[in-house]
Amino acid sequence: MSLPGGEAPFDCVEVRFKNGRKEFYRNAETLTLSIGDVVATEASPGHDIGIVTLTGELVKMQMKKKGVKPNGEILKIYRKASQKDIDIWSDVRSKEEPMKVVAREIAIKLKLEMKISDIEFQGDGSKATFYYTANDRVDFRQLIKDFAREFSIRIEMKQVGFRQEASRLGGIGSCGRELCCSTWLTDFRSVNTSAARYQQLSLNPQKLAGQCGKLKCCLNFELDTYLDALKGLPDMDTKIYTEKGDAFCQKVDIFKGLMWFAYTNDMAHWHVITAEQVKEMVSLNKNKERVTALEDYAVEIAAIEPEKNFQNAVGQDSLTRFDAPKPKKRRPGNREGATANNANKKKKPAGAAPAITPGNANANAAKGPAIAPNNNKPAPSNKIVPNKQAQQPAQPGQPNNSNKITPANNKNANNKK
Repeated sequence: MSLPGGEAPFDCVEVRFKNGRKEFYRNAETLTLSIGDVVATEASPGHDIGIVTLTGELVKMQMKKKGVKPNGEILKIYRKASQKDIDIWSDVRSKEEPMKVVAREIAIKLKLEMKISDIEFQGDGSKATFYYTANDRVDFRQLIKDFAREFSIRIEMKQVGFRQEASRLGGIGSCGRELCCSTWLTDFRSVNTSAARYQQLSLNPQKLAGQCGKLKCCLNFELDTYLDALKGLPDMDTKIYTEKGDAFCQKVDIFKGLMWFAYTNDMAHWHVITAEQVKEMVSLNKNKERVTALEDYAVEIAAIEPEKNFQNAVGQDSLTRFDAPKPKKRRPGNREGATANNANKKKKPAGAAPAITPGNANANAAKGPAIAPNNNKPAPSNKIVPNKQAQQPAQPGQPNNSNKITPANNKNANNKK
């Protein structure tokens, strides 16, 4: 790209390495570089492999923001990475995770109060940088000897803070988005609990802390807006003297300009008062005048019901799908028996022979030919009464009464004769 006035393009570029680590390098060979090119950069010893993320005049602005002098000593770019360089780089990157597991085991054996969070290989595989976090100073001289003996490589230890560790590893925050420190946030400002107090947030450490274990950086994002809004509101410690008694502030809505007050003898009932009326009552109290009552200044706020406009936009299931009972399924084995019972329930004409089904064919043959019913006498019932004693198994030591003849069986036997 040609610049106006025949100016030469800026000769420095920004190169990104593992986990968002970025450095500035000088393009001494005047290579044609663009964003996304893989380059071999100067390192001590050997060379490193990175990806170009920024070129041109924007690099000058980033260097000014980070306090890097363009005319100072800056490492240079050797060349564009060849396929051999990329293969070596990908091979050593694949060794980092298993090496981290072994390194943590060695640190635990030495009983060192430190956590090895990440390992980064140099592009040519000649050096490995171990990033760790610790609360206090750690003597890792023996640890380096064990690492060099185990991995047979040059070792470099670098301590990072808990915020830097979270930015290197990345993750998803409680808001559902990617962590700010791993995407766009570059400077880590100190965060105090006063930022949560100004924003009317509960001082719950589990909700205010991020993945790094420190207070969330996003508490500072809207702090200036809250401070500007609080300038026109009375303090939370405001006390109003009335004829009914003293009243204290219980709650403040900063952006709506509303304050909730309650009497000391009736803390369950709160009265909503605007900030202007609170200032008016405070001015009366300064003149040693008591306000008649809070009810004279209270504002009625209508409760707004949320609008229920559920839409099945992404294909969710119905919310009432479990309300309707499911139909009972019939078993396949009971269909034949149910069909036979329905056929028997139908009325038969007088004098007709009983239907012979496959199930009772043998029983009908044993009874002999069908006998016409006598109209003068009621037809004897063919219903077989089950013998309850015959169904029960015989107990040891008791006689078996399964062959006992009942009066009903005796009558049937006489009819057969």
